[in-house]
Amino acid sequence: MIALRTLCPLLVVAGLALIPAFTSANTTLNFLVFALIVALSAQGWNILAGYGGQFSFGHAAFFGLGAYGTALAQARFGINPWVAFAAGIGLAALAGTVIGYLSFRAGLRGSYFTLVTLAFAEVFRILFNAASFTGGAAGVLVKLDVRPENFQFASRSVFYWVVLGIVALVLLLTMRLERSRFGAWLIAIRENEAAAKALGVDVLMVKLQAIALSAAITGAAGGLYVQYFLYLDANIGFGPWISVETLMAAIIGGAGTALGPVLGALALHGLGQLTKGIAGGTPGIDLVLFGALLILAVAFMRDGIIGRLRRLLVWGRR
Repeated sequence: MIALRTLCPLLVVAGLALIPAFTSANTTLNFLVFALIVALSAQGWNILAGYGGQFSFGHAAFFGLGAYGTALAQARFGINPWVAFAAGIGLAALAGTVIGYLSFRAGLRGSYFTLVTLAFAEVFRILFNAASFTGGAAGVLVKLDVRPENFQFASRSVFYWVVLGIVALVLLLTMRLERSRFGAWLIAIRENEAAAKALGVDVLMVKLQAIALSAAITGAAGGLYVQYFLYLDANIGFGPWISVETLMAAIIGGAGTALGPVLGALALHGLGQLTKGIAGGTPGIDLVLFGALLILAVAFMRDGIIGRLRRLLVWGRR
């Protein structure tokens, strides 16, 4: 019999895959694609912070590098978009490894590591906003050429399924990580780094592998973003918005769980749409309502949606 913790993610992915069969509205598909891109980025953050305990406020650095790597490889060098997408992921992973080595080798942890990641994201934003090669403040446009070999599709549903497929693969990877020795090492470092080191865990190497994997997944989210919207500038790629949404999605859904970032991203953006509907045409009121609801969610669901569902399940069994 399939365990409940394995069955639930499969049911969620299956349910999401069926949505285009019931609606082809652009508004709905745009919402879902964007929410899944944030979910993918949040899953990357979750591996490093949720499982490894290394909290980052600068995942925009990896998102932006993945996005710019994908966009510039096509616009400047004429590389096939699928290859460019892989190159963007590789660039983000390389940056994660370098940032991780410089930080972890220096013994940075906690708030110091958090501030360093935030600083790197801001440095990248300034550099890419000023460089002529990246298009400067004007940004970079990806040529519209609707063909599957160009990673562009005539139907939004197809792109939605592609994004969902990548999210599902990363979800399965995370579930596998939970049951692996590497995952156990990550959790041991999160709980007590000194004790893990005393037990023989190569703390530096495990952290480097975690941040490289985390950066690669977040870089994939950036590549999907630019491939869907076909435009990018430094404020989009390296802006604080993506770092905030990434960590909020993981925390609201349930940090340290495989399904948490997906549920958190869907809830986060669903909440945003709900507050806009409640606010009507009054500017700024939706943001006030959104912030208030987020504060309540974090205050009363500290272990996220997954933790709340687990408690309800235990209560139901009793």
